[in-house]
Amino acid sequence: MNVKPVIAAAAIAIGISSMTTMVATPAHAQGAGEAEIIGFHQLCQQGDRKACVRFGILLGRNEQRHADWRRAHADWWWWEH
Repeated sequence: MNVKPVIAAAAIAIGISSMTTMVATPAHAQGAGEAEIIGFHQLCQQGDRKACVRFGILLGRNEQRHADWRRAHADWWWWEH
């Protein structure tokens, strides 16, 4: 087995994963509820559709919290600007 293609593939995967880590917006939870929302947002960013739905549901339950999140994390709603 040739090791060079395996090492190259691993290097590419590490490079891509580190790029997505650098691009992601750091968020710090203020409480347990907010920590749950941040967790769902992070899973959603990784492609988990169920987490995206749950993230939307949690934000939709409280319009004031949704407005607060829009102000605090405006880059998460980049398509509206």
